[in-house]
Amino acid sequence: MGGRQAGGRGGALLGHRQALEEGKAVGSAIHETAVVDPSAKLGEGVTIGPYAIVGAAVELGDGTEVGASAQVLGPSRLGRENRIFPHATVGFEPQDLSFKGEETRLEVGDRNCFREFCTIHRGTAKGGALTTIGDDNLFMVYSHVAHDCHVGSRTIFANCATLAGHVDVEDDVTISAFSAVHQFCRVGRHAYIGGYSVITKDALPYVKTVGGKPLCYGVNSIGLARKGMSKEAIAVIRSAIRVLTRSKLNTTDALKRLEAEFVGHSDVDHLISFLKKSQRGIIRALPSRGRGTRGGGE
Repeated sequence: MGGRQAGGRGGALLGHRQALEEGKAVGSAIHETAVVDPSAKLGEGVTIGPYAIVGAAVELGDGTEVGASAQVLGPSRLGRENRIFPHATVGFEPQDLSFKGEETRLEVGDRNCFREFCTIHRGTAKGGALTTIGDDNLFMVYSHVAHDCHVGSRTIFANCATLAGHVDVEDDVTISAFSAVHQFCRVGRHAYIGGYSVITKDALPYVKTVGGKPLCYGVNSIGLARKGMSKEAIAVIRSAIRVLTRSKLNTTDALKRLEAEFVGHSDVDHLISFLKKSQRGIIRALPSRGRGTRGGGE
């Protein structure tokens, strides 16, 4: 990450943001009350606020900010320009009874935002010993990523959104407030998980999945359009999802039909691949008549 090794405490405040935004080459700024392990590696322009803790075997990329009383423990590597807000805890031990202190890691990409009291845990030996997070994600207050999870890029975790262990979340997913995803489940790319949902099977790509007993409320067309997907591409996805949810075919037969009717459509190819890899089954039930929202069961 092209940084320097921290030599303990410095006397600067968390006040170099303006200088960084002006493009000035400034060194790391460590508040005098912060605790930084001598083995931690800090990139250029890293700022560490009052009473924050950066532990051993932590790497912070250029321009990363650790807010007041936030903690980052290792082994953990964070890329460039990540923002860790006050009282967030990143890289802590997994909450798993099988964990016996073995070395496991957290790998985080660039430009992620971890808001107050967010918790991100390292992996377990039995789960691959690694938790990963991509780029440009927003983790709101009290959101949680458990051990051995793999989160893609450009996702949004609203307040108190929670992943159990071993969950895979693909790119461009939104998980709304107070929703939980069961261990070993997957959430497909561009999926929208509604508030207070309980996801105990795989949530389909491109689809709005909502509820304590979750149901499919059609294609996430607004989200897809906001990500720049064309009307034609969204229409193809909608047709494919209808085969899966409205044809009354079982998953095996629906897969065969998708493969036969949507040759050469990359988004549908991804849907097919997602279905084939499912281990826990998929959520594809529709709301009953009179219960759905507009667009339900597209």
